[in-house]
Amino acid sequence: MENIFGFSAAVAVGITLGLIGGGGSILTVPILVYIFSIDPLLSTSYSLFIVGLTALIGAYGYFKKNEVELGTAVLFSIPSLISVYFTRRFLMPAIPDVLTSFEEITVTKNFLILIVFALLMIGSAYSMIKKSKLSVPGKEIKRKYLLIIVEGIIVGVLTGFVGAGGGFLIIPALVVFAKLPMKKAVGTSLIVIALKSFFGFIGDAGTDLYFDWGFLLLFSLFAAVGIMFGLIFSKRISGEKLKPAFGWFVLLMGTYIMFNEIRSLIN
Repeated sequence: MENIFGFSAAVAVGITLGLIGGGGSILTVPILVYIFSIDPLLSTSYSLFIVGLTALIGAYGYFKKNEVELGTAVLFSIPSLISVYFTRRFLMPAIPDVLTSFEEITVTKNFLILIVFALLMIGSAYSMIKKSKLSVPGKEIKRKYLLIIVEGIIVGVLTGFVGAGGGFLIIPALVVFAKLPMKKAVGTSLIVIALKSFFGFIGDAGTDLYFDWGFLLLFSLFAAVGIMFGLIFSKRISGEKLKPAFGWFVLLMGTYIMFNEIRSLIN
């Protein structure tokens, strides 16, 4: 029963990604951890592969409509690729399984991962709920390349730590710093997310993580089917109108994860 529910949730992740252009992938880790009972660290690794694949499919749709700026994607991706690889290959293995312990409370690496992920979900939810006020000047366009690179490094580390795409950080950066129109920012962000997610997954190749490829490919297949349906639905349903409602759902999920992990820590 849990497999049926879990794979149905994978389809829902894909549909959401196809409808609103991002955000859906942030539910991947909670699905893997709480429905399939997969270790949080391994779940972040699986999520990198799944997010990379779904983002690549979504990016192809934007590329066909000429809504991807490859030069900016490369500029943003290079620092992201380096930072996400080093985070997965060196930083994550270096973090001890038990961070600290006092009396009957033990703070573990898994607890830290899920708390940071919950905070990321809350931040992502806020970006979806609030009305966007991002705009691009119509005349003089001065791109802030150094800030793009710095943002790329930050997003890469974040992706490497929690296994999420970080689109809610990438899109505003592309609009504000690279001066891209919103649609091009979304399409370009999917290229960045796909590249750095796959690169982060490669960073796990030299670690002691064991991958169940049968499960991983099956989950990815359901998510890919979902994004196909999402792209079809997006022609009839406004993703922007759905985004605030989905944001509230993500906010509830993030809050639940945070309180659940803190409760488990105390108990």
